[in-house]
Amino acid sequence: MDAELKQLLEEQGKAFEDFKSANDEELKAKADGKAVSALEEKTARINDELDKLGQLVEDLAKKANRPAGSAEEMEALQAEHRKAFDQWLRKGDDSALLSLERKDGTRYVNVGTQSEGGYAVPIEQDRNIMRLVTDQVVMRKLARVMSMSTEDYRKLVNLGGVDSGWVGETSARPNTNTPTFTQITPIFGEIYANPEVTQKALDDLFFDVEGELSRDVSEEFAKQENIAFFTGNGTNKPKGLLTATMVTTADASRDFGKFQYIKTGVANALPATDPADILLDLIYTLHESYLPNAKFLVNRTTLAVLRKLKNSDHEYLWQPSMQAGEPSKVFGYPIYTDAQMPSIGANAICIAFGDFAKAYWIIDRIGIRSLRDPYTHKPFVSFYTTKRVGSMIVDTNALKFVKCEASS
Repeated sequence: MDAELKQLLEEQGKAFEDFKSANDEELKAKADGKAVSALEEKTARINDELDKLGQLVEDLAKKANRPAGSAEEMEALQAEHRKAFDQWLRKGDDSALLSLERKDGTRYVNVGTQSEGGYAVPIEQDRNIMRLVTDQVVMRKLARVMSMSTEDYRKLVNLGGVDSGWVGETSARPNTNTPTFTQITPIFGEIYANPEVTQKALDDLFFDVEGELSRDVSEEFAKQENIAFFTGNGTNKPKGLLTATMVTTADASRDFGKFQYIKTGVANALPATDPADILLDLIYTLHESYLPNAKFLVNRTTLAVLRKLKNSDHEYLWQPSMQAGEPSKVFGYPIYTDAQMPSIGANAICIAFGDFAKAYWIIDRIGIRSLRDPYTHKPFVSFYTTKRVGSMIVDTNALKFVKCEASS
């Protein structure tokens, strides 16, 4: 935008110099008694050009100083983007997308170019895909999810070391220790899906190509994210929660970056006597500051075991949801299920409990991109769709785990 504004200002300056010359020539001709109709026409034409350039400079300056477009401008541009994107999806015609990219100096929509790996999907479709993914990925409901335009994100974590205490009004204030900090960064990977549609379907104006692709893409994204957020190794994919180091050491003396687990006392099962006590131990091991947002996470097989547990009054500990959309509860805490959590068995980390939003963060790089390929698998047209997503383990005091392990 700065370059465009500079060019307009230069054109305006040149036009003004031409205007001055034409006007001086017209004034001299009038003084000499010569015909001036042609000169008047020339001066008027340059004057009109100055008006147009002045309006363009004013409009561009307003856009440059405006943090975002009006709702009407944004809605119109997004509608134009969606129409252009549909034209590209169905026919492979990207002329409207390229035109939109050239005129979109305010960046209300992110179109992208083929050289960058395809085109960015319209905002509405992007949101629809992410909504469908969130519906299918339990970790996105539990963890903290952030969206960013860059992967260059750093979080500074205080490891402690600052002394404090109470002193009298005139007492000496001793120097405090210097706090220790560490820097953590998310690990990103690129997730892809490659749905295919026949050209015949694309030619059908009643075929909802955008909706069909959104569903196909979201299913593939969800499948891969579910795996990565639990067991991803951090190589070309996010690092999974269960890949962190887990020890039995308590919070006060445990190294940063390691989670604490509680042993069941049995190598491959929950305790045979009072198995519900292991859940109480888990709850009371977690610092109380994390309890307001604490949740259980297990797989469906483990949930079936927990549903059968009773307290000393022979009341079931598991309580079904009393409202649509709300999870069931155990000991009053919500319980979620995910197939990626291991089942009860030898050396299995089978139960997680705590504030997932403080322990694990998911970072989405803004923008989903799609690349149209009508050649590789005729008569199908492939839409290679990609997205960058990362994760980071932030607070290892916020989660506790149960592991099937015999007592030492």
